Amino acid sequence: MNTGRVRKAPENFLDVPGIHRVAAEARQGRRDFLRGAFAAAAAGTATMAAGATAAARGDANILELPAHSTGLGRPVVTDGYGKPSQYEANVQRRQSPGLTQTRQASVSFAPLQSLFGIVTPSGLHFERHHQGWWDIDPSKHRFMVNGLVKSPKVFTMDELMRLPSVSRFHFIECGANTGMEWGNVAVPTCQYTHGMLSCSEFTGVPLITLLEMAGADLKKGQFVLAEGGDGSSMTRTIPMSLVRSGEVLVAYGQNGEMLRPENGYPLRLVVPGVQGVSWVKYLRRVEVGDQPYGTKDETVHYVDLMPDGQHRQYTSIQECKSVVTTPSGGQVLLDKGFYSITGLAWSGRGKVKQVDVSVDGGRNWRVARLQEPVMSKCLTRFSLDWVWDGKPAIIQSRARDETGYVQPSYRQLRAVRGTRSIYHNNAIQSWLVEESGEVKNVQLG
Repeated sequence: MNTGRVRKAPENFLDVPGIHRVAAEARQGRRDFLRGAFAAAAAGTATMAAGATAAARGDANILELPAHSTGLGRPVVTDGYGKPSQYEANVQRRQSPGLTQTRQASVSFAPLQSLFGIVTPSGLHFERHHQGWWDIDPSKHRFMVNGLVKSPKVFTMDELMRLPSVSRFHFIECGANTGMEWGNVAVPTCQYTHGMLSCSEFTGVPLITLLEMAGADLKKGQFVLAEGGDGSSMTRTIPMSLVRSGEVLVAYGQNGEMLRPENGYPLRLVVPGVQGVSWVKYLRRVEVGDQPYGTKDETVHYVDLMPDGQHRQYTSIQECKSVVTTPSGGQVLLDKGFYSITGLAWSGRGKVKQVDVSVDGGRNWRVARLQEPVMSKCLTRFSLDWVWDGKPAIIQSRARDETGYVQPSYRQLRAVRGTRSIYHNNAIQSWLVEESGEVKNVQLG
């Protein structure tokens, strides 16, 4: 199906055997099969449509009244919980192609290229699990505060939800987002390059409120340990400076409803600007301490491999980053003419200040429009008018945040970080528009 002047990317381009083969070839350092599989899927889609939109004159879709204009529709509450249109069934989270060996300890990617604005629908929010997800009985769930406190506390969900709440919009990004692209191009579409990213309105109680209720020693206590209730024993150290700011939430609400089970129901931590692993799901305990806890998921995992072979720890802030979502990999421009280049920008240090867009591989840059609202540690939508002349073009975006930090090129990032890392890849993304209109993932220095 062709929508407007851009043909959508083929989404589910790997079957289960293909995913297993990708995993096997990845262990051998090979990536050609993944690219080949995508090319085959793209070839199997509908052929390019005619350039011009059909004229209204003689169009049966205008001259003949459709069934929905002449008959009764379905009754109210056909579905007790609303569903997307059947024509949007292909807009789904997609499983990681070969990143992990088991589906319980795996990733699903949000379809960024199919979304509008800045809010990710809860049902399309990316997932990262270390031992699968659970649907926990909220009446039996408990949340404990202990450690350097005068009176350790245990809260029920009812008790937490009776306290004064706040609601804030924030992005959450896995530290491994774009991690497959460190060495070279590995995946074809925006969903797989940047889809471990989502943005929601979260509702809950500031963690500082609960610590104060327990009489926490906020001078001696310089860190908190957050512990999840799933079988992976996910534990993360959070600096007290973030907690004292009031930004860190013990959240039960997401986008106006309770958290989804895949996103931590009934309780999760929200740590704005910090990598997603610190947003501990199924939150059951916070302990106040005077030093970092050095848990397995911050000393062995979620560390940065530097060029000299050392591991850098506690690099949790998600630096300024952006990505063009249209046109992006796998899409096809159907004809020459006007397009609105659009995408997302974000920074873990505050507000996005400016986004520049280039259509010639970074030789020249134009300042894009930032769509309101622009909020701190939240996704920001940007757009730029562009007239495509039918010649090859390389589209890039470069974000700047309110601290003055500018998103780096791959050459700049690799000069500091090398090519063997996994986490915190915030390099500029490049999309090649070929003369045929096909858009492909490429990398420039």
